[in-house]
Amino acid sequence: MLAPAFADPVLASQAVFRCVMDAMARPGTIVATSGLARAPRPLSLAAAAVTLTLLDFETPMWLDPALAQSPDVVGWLRFHTGAPLTDDPQRAAFGLIADPSKMPQLAAFSQGSMEYPDRATTLVVQVECLSNDRGLCLFGPGIKGSRALFASPLPADFVARMRANRALFPRGVDIILAAGEMLAALPRSAHVAAEQA
Repeated sequence: MLAPAFADPVLASQAVFRCVMDAMARPGTIVATSGLARAPRPLSLAAAAVTLTLLDFETPMWLDPALAQSPDVVGWLRFHTGAPLTDDPQRAAFGLIADPSKMPQLAAFSQGSMEYPDRATTLVVQVECLSNDRGLCLFGPGIKGSRALFASPLPADFVARMRANRALFPRGVDIILAAGEMLAALPRSAHVAAEQA
């Protein structure tokens, strides 16, 4: 039996859309999603809410093995979003990652082009912990001075990956980090560095 989607699809998707836009406008700011009581494991509530809000039959999605091997997740996403699955990350408008330790390099996904930077992939990466403690140091558009963000687990070379991604601007992928009902965004415009202790 499929897990339900939003109880009130219109109001809930509008609220989640505002959360995502707020997070993108203020990189590293942690915002709470709402409107979703449960999602098929291992899909988190925030990641599931984002997919319900942003995916439709015209937005191909790529799932990492942890999600692709779950019939419940695949069936739920197909039924509630209509988004087609693709095995080719370069063709994906969205990529969902439940196991960051095995996250592909960002270059594996579409980076967009100078003419159409909006055609880059947006990655929704699930993490176990998300807080504004020390970890990453963010600066750039939408951040006054700098902002601390802690997200775990992430690949050991995550900062280097984000530095290479920023160098492609206005091309490059956007990342939404999701933990439980919370999310934070790392748009391609953000500068990401390791925060010094």
